Amino acid sequence: METKPLNFIEQIVNTDVAEGFLESNLRFRFPPEPNGYLHIGHIKALAINFGLGLKYSAPVNLRFDDTNPSKEDQRFVDAIKRDIKWMGYSWARETYSSDCFEQLYLWSISLIKSGHAYIDSQTSADIAAQKGTPTTTGSNSPFRSRPVKESLDLFEKMKNGKCNEGEHVLRAMINMSSPNMLLRDPVVYRVINKSHQRTGDKWSIYPMYDWAHGQCDYIEQVSHSLCSLEFKPHRDLYQWFLAFVNTQASNTPLVTTPKQREFARLNLSYTIMSKRKLSTLVENNHVSGWDDPRMPTISGLRRRGYTPSSIKNFISKVGVAKRENNIDVSLLEFCIREDLNKTSKRAMAVVNPVLLQIVNYPAGKEESFSFINNPEEENPTTRMVSFSPELYIEREDFSLSPSSDFKRLSIGNEVRLKSGYIVKATLVETTSNGEVTKILCEYDPKSLSGSGTLESQRKVNATIHWVDKKTAIKAEVREYDRLFTSPSPDASPQTPFENFINKDSLKVRLAFVEPSLVKALPGDKFQFQRLGYFNTDDDSTDKMLVFNKTVSLREVKIKAPKQQQAFPQPNNQKPPIEAIKKFGKKYMNLSEEKQADAKRAIIELSKEINYTDVAPLFLTAVKKRGTRAVALICLSQLKNSKNPFPAEAKLFIQQAHEDENQTLQYLAGEAASE
Repeated sequence: METKPLNFIEQIVNTDVAEGFLESNLRFRFPPEPNGYLHIGHIKALAINFGLGLKYSAPVNLRFDDTNPSKEDQRFVDAIKRDIKWMGYSWARETYSSDCFEQLYLWSISLIKSGHAYIDSQTSADIAAQKGTPTTTGSNSPFRSRPVKESLDLFEKMKNGKCNEGEHVLRAMINMSSPNMLLRDPVVYRVINKSHQRTGDKWSIYPMYDWAHGQCDYIEQVSHSLCSLEFKPHRDLYQWFLAFVNTQASNTPLVTTPKQREFARLNLSYTIMSKRKLSTLVENNHVSGWDDPRMPTISGLRRRGYTPSSIKNFISKVGVAKRENNIDVSLLEFCIREDLNKTSKRAMAVVNPVLLQIVNYPAGKEESFSFINNPEEENPTTRMVSFSPELYIEREDFSLSPSSDFKRLSIGNEVRLKSGYIVKATLVETTSNGEVTKILCEYDPKSLSGSGTLESQRKVNATIHWVDKKTAIKAEVREYDRLFTSPSPDASPQTPFENFINKDSLKVRLAFVEPSLVKALPGDKFQFQRLGYFNTDDDSTDKMLVFNKTVSLREVKIKAPKQQQAFPQPNNQKPPIEAIKKFGKKYMNLSEEKQADAKRAIIELSKEINYTDVAPLFLTAVKKRGTRAVALICLSQLKNSKNPFPAEAKLFIQQAHEDENQTLQYLAGEAASE
């Protein structure tokens, strides 16, 4: 059996153990903030931390980072716990940053007394301005030399609710000239005069993330504090605070000093991962709630029909990396499709029904046909499905004026009813508007599927599914599509992500399903044959079943949305971005002279596009260097706009810098913001 190679975090832990760290002292934690539901990006952190816990038989704490009562709520705590349990993970201890508030406060007093912190009474805007820039040093606050006693007195007033929000903050005194701007006297405490969901009105000051994070790790004796890559610059501050706390060891004799390490977060196409933006979707009623099946939250994925095993398989395929990249959502869809193909029962449902009547079927005759529940099972079971002369079929399976390539039912043409007979359409009934209301057919009584007759072996162009009208059950079917029309909906700072909301992401249909589904319970999953995979929704009742479409039977290729084009184009002219992409297919194979000509043409075309046009090219595979090259040329022109590049573009440029190809390295240098 092939052994899976260790990821870089496992290598770090192995090295620490090999160098003498006791394996019995290994401890990990998952620290969500209870200000929203967990989303699929958090599952990567879940899988890493709980995976390490399993690998090393080490405890993993669930710690709620409840340091901002303005945004946090008990219902989010409950939802997070519910989702983690649903994913199949078990934590050793349930802890809260608020458990440490008293100790954090005492250490803050020590910071002030030792000359390592002071109360600053400037506005947040003044403090930000004094921090300087990455290329210029900051300047000291006029309150940096405030007497210790005065700072202690003010800190006590802040704690007791005698100060207004924004009036004072506690800042650590580190180094206003540090190249790491996070070390330029960071804020440690701020005033928030709001009740806390656990501590009530005991506190009016709350610690900042950087102060609470490392010290709570230390108190809980976490050995390896793992977080996403955007926190890498915070590591210096994490270590500075821990170094100070270690000087207080006589008060807190603890063994382990935590080590912060970072991994690349999960970015998924056609998805946003910001809880603030997800909250906006909920608050502005773009979705029905945090658990809307279009949301990338764990609760949303569960209602959509995703399974813990499919999500874990997806995370495993993505892997643990040091560099950020964008994962195509089709990989996630592949994982659930693969899972449900093996595990879901088959059933027949008609979501856009039209009535089919077999006119030569004997009056009073009743039949039932045997259907396999799941052909992927080792020992497949079967069910019986009733059949009568009146059936519902999909409206799309019939055409009054079929094209030459239409293979399904039409006047004079035959199809097979799945596991049933061959039928031929003869007449139709329509409304005054020409809408077909009933299709009249004749059947071949000797053509029953599996009967062994010569007629049953006759080949026809298509087999269609059906539901017996006599026993059909009404059901609501919710067909979900991707919530955004753009693969990178929040990539451009100039364009609000809400502009890319897919207005057709939900279609609700009144369907008919076979009677075997009458006892379907929320969470039961089915493959509706020829339609896709569906999950029984929580909204289902005895009177009306509700099914959510999880995913299609096969991958659906998404065309680039029209609204992403920068300008309307004449019908006979390609959009500029398409012309640029065409250059990308051959750019790396051109001679130096022809590359220069192509580059000039791309620069000219770049004048007619915007950032949103280029962003999808960031998903290009590493080996497609030509497409990456033309994207970099476009960025070199777009960098002159007033708005700085978002992190996604900077990462794309950085990856090109690190590529072994010299052309990409050169173009990345041109694209880098000045």
